Amino acid sequence: MDIGSRLELFVDRFLIDEMSNVQLRLHPPQLASSVNQPFCAYSTVIKNGDIYRMYYRSGVSGYDGDPRETYCYAESRDGVHWTTPDLGIHEINGNRSNNAIMANTPWVAHNFTPFLDTRPGVATDERYKALAGVHKGGGLFAFVSDDGIHWKKLRDEPVIRSSDFAFDSQNVSFWSEGEGCYVCYFRTWNTPHGRLRTISRITSPDFVNWTEALPMNPNKPGEHLYTNGTHPYFRAAHIYIALPTRFLPDRGDSTDIVFMTTRGGNRCDRTFLEAFIRPGLDPERWGNRANYAALNVVPTGPAEMSIYVRDMRYILRTDGFVSINASFAGGEMVTKPIRFKGKELVVNFSTSASGSIRVEAQTPAGEPIPGYALADCPEIIGDAIERVVSWRSGSDLSRLSGQPVRLRFVMKDADLCSLRFR
Repeated sequence: MDIGSRLELFVDRFLIDEMSNVQLRLHPPQLASSVNQPFCAYSTVIKNGDIYRMYYRSGVSGYDGDPRETYCYAESRDGVHWTTPDLGIHEINGNRSNNAIMANTPWVAHNFTPFLDTRPGVATDERYKALAGVHKGGGLFAFVSDDGIHWKKLRDEPVIRSSDFAFDSQNVSFWSEGEGCYVCYFRTWNTPHGRLRTISRITSPDFVNWTEALPMNPNKPGEHLYTNGTHPYFRAAHIYIALPTRFLPDRGDSTDIVFMTTRGGNRCDRTFLEAFIRPGLDPERWGNRANYAALNVVPTGPAEMSIYVRDMRYILRTDGFVSINASFAGGEMVTKPIRFKGKELVVNFSTSASGSIRVEAQTPAGEPIPGYALADCPEIIGDAIERVVSWRSGSDLSRLSGQPVRLRFVMKDADLCSLRFR
């Protein structure tokens, strides 16, 4: 497989051929701090340049399409401290002094979900897009904006209609760089395990004309997936991260957040069935609708990513969703044959003081390539988001660029999160 110079995360077995005494290990995020602006209901966080933009539902919600529902806007320079600007766009209760970007619009203010359109050549006044609506209001409407604050309908009628779908959850969409189309993930009901809340997807070349829905079927028996939170990973857009809310009505309507990935199409990877984010000690976190992750994992530091769940911020190591983990006893992993572009191998890794990683470049048949054998690689020790791998002859791999090779990682008390060639 040709990976070029793109970043590859070990969130699945895409690159992995063999593992011996190592495992794929899920790393739950750590609670960092409370957020001074709650991410209520269906929320979205977008980082554009130096500004973080937060979109969240506010107002009293008695039912889907309640006219009191509004969508509001907050922003931040660091992803930690948030302000709510006085936008003066909509009048609410006779007052325009508010931060609402969507108000007095039944149905669409229930689940307004924007994204920053990265499609090459996208018009400036449409660089932000959004889908919103529920079936009772006719379906999903498309919205566009040039600044992410002032929005207009792309067309008056819904762009996605169906009597089979409620659309009353968060309907997420984005431009897929790898698939060359717009993609929308939304909640449906039919699964091989019966009538469970699940996830389907549709695609579009222009954000107006959409295909028929394809089921993803990621559910396990008895498991409802209430939201999906699917989005391209900000460092590797060909990998989509999904943080669905798992809903268990037979356990007091309790919820938690799970981790899934997909690389496009209707195939979804559920390597990990355990919770990614548990409800925790607070009894209020164990009820229905108590654990919705805001759409998008965003960088909040050179080595840190943030995930927002209502009024809490969780952090993870950059690329650190999953690692190939070796215990003190040691083990190894060998990749499938790959072709790369570049002259250096860069790894995101962590070892203990007594741990290590060594790397061997092999032929597709598994024979060590002279100069890049395991014995030629000094032990890699430490902790780094980016570390260039070297052998006795140096780090230059350019003579292998474009040729099929395997990589063998021999590890001890270590974690390997990602790799790339450059």
